[in-house]
Amino acid sequence: MNAPKIQSTVFMALQVNEDTRPIIEALTRDNPEAVVNRYPGMVKVDAPLRLVLKRATVEELIGSDWDLQSFNLNLISLSGNVDETDDELVLQWNR
Repeated sequence: MNAPKIQSTVFMALQVNEDTRPIIEALTRDNPEAVVNRYPGMVKVDAPLRLVLKRATVEELIGSDWDLQSFNLNLISLSGNVDETDDELVLQWNR
């Protein structure tokens, strides 16, 4: 008998404010399988296997340059292994 396949979920939790609105929108645009859960003062974005935050998508939404590192100011928590470049942040579980 085969064991059921378990799908790993990654997430990013952010404060709710004007700085995070374009980040949350970028996450939903670039990750169509992501689920956004809204709580008082916090938004948690869950995704199966992988979640990508792209600098270019946020810049398109805000209409100006954006430093990917600045999202850390509003980060509450995350789960998954982080792979970060100047252009994107990827959360996934390394296997």
